[in-house]
Amino acid sequence: MIKRCFDFFVSFNLLIVLSLVILVTWLIVRFKLGSPAIFKQPRPGLNNKIFNVYKFRTMTDKRDVNGELLPDAERLTPFGKLLRKLSLDELPQLWNVLKGDMSFVGPRPLLVEYLPLYNERQAQRHKVRPGITGWAQVNGRNAISWEQKFEYDVWYVENQSFWLDIKILFLTVKKVFISEGISQEGQATIEKFKGSK
Repeated sequence: MIKRCFDFFVSFNLLIVLSLVILVTWLIVRFKLGSPAIFKQPRPGLNNKIFNVYKFRTMTDKRDVNGELLPDAERLTPFGKLLRKLSLDELPQLWNVLKGDMSFVGPRPLLVEYLPLYNERQAQRHKVRPGITGWAQVNGRNAISWEQKFEYDVWYVENQSFWLDIKILFLTVKKVFISEGISQEGQATIEKFKGSK
């Protein structure tokens, strides 16, 4: 209850305080990367309930001669990289937090297609609301393996507390400033999860 009240109060006030930043970012994204400036994508949340996550787009819609989208690395622009580096692409998720789909802290909401690939332990990451940031994000983000990431997620589920959330939020601010772990080596972000052996 304390966590939900914190999420609602802080997200409501941040949406007001950052409204100009959000508007300006929307306009620049719309001009540089096209429409829609904010994309939505279904993701599994608490107890696998599907919701739409909102983010500023960081990639173009460039396609090959067959009409297929080009690889992420070819669609991610320098401006998109800057948005990710500053975590500005995550700002629309304040609306997800306000609605209760997400929390500020929790395992990151991943693709719906990953649901059948989790083993029993990894699936425990859905016992809490997903977060804008989490224990895995402050311990490597996209620079660590999927298995390591899921271990951090489950550790958070088993050890969550309000004070741990505060610690993760402070560590997140530090990570944003030093721009660490934004992408996996050799990838635009991180390769897709294909299941654990």
